[in-house]
Amino acid sequence: MNDVMRDVMRGVAKKAGERAELVSALLALTVYLTGLTLQLTGNGGPAAQALFVAAYVFGGFFTLREAVATLREGRFQVDFLMLVAAAGAAAIGRWEEGAVLLVLFSLGHALEEYAMGRARRSIEALGALAPRTALVRRGTADPVEVPVEELAVGDTVLVRPHTRVPADGFVAAGSSSVDQSPITGESVPADKTPVADPAAALADPAGADPGSRVYAGTVNGSGSLDVVVTRLAADNTLARVVRMVQDAEERTSPTQRFTDRFQKVFVPGVLVLVAALLGFGALTGEPFTDTFYRAMAVLVAASPCALAIATPAAVLSAVGRAARGGVLVKGGAPLEEFGRLSTLAFDKTGTLTEGRPRLTEALAADGAGREELLRTALATQRLSDHPLAQAVVRDAPALLADAPAGAGAPEAVNLRAVIGRGVSAELDGEAVHIGSLSYADTLTGPPVPPALRERTEELARTGRTTMLVRRGDRWLGTLGLMDAPRPEAAETVAALRALGVTRTVMLSGDDQRVADAVAREVGMDEALGGLMPQDKVTEVARLRRTGRTAMIGDGVNDAPAMAGATVGVAMGAAGSAVALETADIALMSDDLRRLPFITGLSRRASRIIRQNLWLSLGIVAVLVPATALGLGIGPAVLVHEGSTLVVVANALRLLRHRDPVAGR
Repeated sequence: MNDVMRDVMRGVAKKAGERAELVSALLALTVYLTGLTLQLTGNGGPAAQALFVAAYVFGGFFTLREAVATLREGRFQVDFLMLVAAAGAAAIGRWEEGAVLLVLFSLGHALEEYAMGRARRSIEALGALAPRTALVRRGTADPVEVPVEELAVGDTVLVRPHTRVPADGFVAAGSSSVDQSPITGESVPADKTPVADPAAALADPAGADPGSRVYAGTVNGSGSLDVVVTRLAADNTLARVVRMVQDAEERTSPTQRFTDRFQKVFVPGVLVLVAALLGFGALTGEPFTDTFYRAMAVLVAASPCALAIATPAAVLSAVGRAARGGVLVKGGAPLEEFGRLSTLAFDKTGTLTEGRPRLTEALAADGAGREELLRTALATQRLSDHPLAQAVVRDAPALLADAPAGAGAPEAVNLRAVIGRGVSAELDGEAVHIGSLSYADTLTGPPVPPALRERTEELARTGRTTMLVRRGDRWLGTLGLMDAPRPEAAETVAALRALGVTRTVMLSGDDQRVADAVAREVGMDEALGGLMPQDKVTEVARLRRTGRTAMIGDGVNDAPAMAGATVGVAMGAAGSAVALETADIALMSDDLRRLPFITGLSRRASRIIRQNLWLSLGIVAVLVPATALGLGIGPAVLVHEGSTLVVVANALRLLRHRDPVAGR
């Protein structure tokens, strides 16, 4: 009979594949119920006994295999305790009790694995987003379909309308809107246009305009695109995200480390308790079969099945849901820590702000015109490559009255830069000076008019970087520039506060007045300006002394401060391999609204982990004395396995966590 059962089990495992454990558990349930029916109808005898033995084989096959594997590693786990209890029941002739134990345990374990597999499949589904083939343009011939693994950096692929992008790259020709939600979580498709300089973009893909970069697995809209490949299939953003999310399962949280340590002590302790019960029964003269049965029931009741799965199930579900929402969480530790945070520290430039200065004000001096001010500044700054000069060149045309401005604008010559202070040039034979107030005060000729000086200082107090403009001996006015806050920054800070974040701090290398102005606009609690990278590390360490602190930055310049925080969070990681590697949590897009999403998800995950732990420990605390006082193995294992399934089902709720921004 054993040979037959062994052959049946081999056939089941081969045909059922990954569902073999569930199929085996269902077979165990079927033969057990058949045997129980025979027994209850008075037709038991050898036939019912054989069916109970069959239930042992089907129900215990995978349990035995797992127990042997853990014993070889020198560990005692729940599977071992269940096998001991079932063997004990058989030893005293209670085959039906041992059978129901193994049937319910194997069924619960199989359903648990199936549910956990659902969470894993939500992660693995990310890897299926990238197409397997791509249409490559080679020479003047029609595009050739090749496997994506054969794509090389520099190849040009054709992306037809309403198809998935096969590789990371940049748009060389065509325009379209691309749904980037599988990678970045953005709810609105992003418009894509060709790069201005394909050679420069290929040499430095990370420096290409985000409006031209595309990622493997995203969905093209109604336009056709020619995309130049910048990363191999094995190293594209989607592949890296999938690998990192899978690796995250191995990074255990503090709670999981506690439960692992607890089990190493608890399981041997249960065996000692069982031995003590057997000894106590012998001393009191109780029949051995009754004592042994009670000891086996206690063994079942004390098995920490639900405790073992409580944290991994929640972490896996939350990590998978975060990945679908455009957030990469590198394991249970950062997830759990982020869920308990009280303080968030933000870098300013590129995180709370757009990361590039904008021309926000053009104030003409008395007796001068705004148009003359802008045209003079535009003509002079065209010759400079300074970021502030480029902001004037980019934004001044929109402020000119005769749009499209810039047409027929005069051309300046002989640009000279005074590092850190300003520039001078010649325009239509007149000297032009543009720079800070301190630079203006060094110039010979008429001083800055008091009214213009006052207006310039007022702009500086509101966080603007100011440029005074003089042409010949005439002061034309002042320009105000500012790295403007992201449109969603204030909304994000308010949402974080509603979720329980009690303190928000902005860390900036800019002047304190600039930092204060941005902080007021977005609603931060504190702003610290004039900080060097090492100063940010010091401030983060100070914040950590008052509670758990996350540092949100770009993942590169802020890497030291992020490393010193409880959790480091990188923005815009889809375009930065460094950010993906350095951060504990990576927001794949530049959308700050991902922060409330992951904050809400991590807080909910922490609550569910605590619920699962209390339920698991509570069940053990109730069942152990109940079985010691006479509760049988059958009811004990039913409650025991039922609690395990409740714990897993509770954790799987995280897969349906709603993203308020995306509405899904």
